Amino acid sequence: MSASTDPLAALMASLAEPGLLIGHRIIAPGDEQALLPNEAAHFRNAIAKVRRQSGAARIAARALLQCLNHPDLARDVAIAKARSGAPVWPSGITGSLAHDEQVAIAAVARTTNFLAIGIDIEPAEDLPGDLVDVVATPAEQSRYPQSLLHSRQLFVAKEAVYKAVHPLDQIFLDFHDIDVNLEQRTAHVRYGRTLHVKVMSASHVVALASIKAGHSFSTASLGHN
Repeated sequence: MSASTDPLAALMASLAEPGLLIGHRIIAPGDEQALLPNEAAHFRNAIAKVRRQSGAARIAARALLQCLNHPDLARDVAIAKARSGAPVWPSGITGSLAHDEQVAIAAVARTTNFLAIGIDIEPAEDLPGDLVDVVATPAEQSRYPQSLLHSRQLFVAKEAVYKAVHPLDQIFLDFHDIDVNLEQRTAHVRYGRTLHVKVMSASHVVALASIKAGHSFSTASLGHN
């Protein structure tokens, strides 16, 4: 199915940038078998559904890695899992994985082009009402209409930002530590990083957060963590 007739493919294409590849896979029975031995070890105690979702995400990621034509990126390249839960990429590669109940997605790039990438996906459904104050800062609640605040756009954007910056900085963030400006397509983290953020919505809400290689940031408030 082409991107023109596949809404999810069109959504992924709208998020992609030069040098940054995004792909998806509809999670299917048997995808858990795609986990290589050193990947499966990290999911030894996980239920079958989680192993299947993780396998599907790695199928999508390995297909993208092949497209980068890197000499070390064999078809069976392993994407293990760090203690933090983040995927461990081959040398010279950065990326991110995500999934919901139905769809697994992956984003990859060379580190010569991008310092960090974070991606996240959720069904295009409203947040539970009691989570709006948890996710949106007071400034965001003043900036956006109620319809957007109750959508999952800010939630997904902030999850993507966390996935991008945590492997770099190893700093825990809650939702109010990140301010997202959807109009400007930026996100500001409390200790100084600024990321480019794109959020697209169709049957699912997908967000991509990225930092291009060579991007510097202020560390002035790192001592206040």
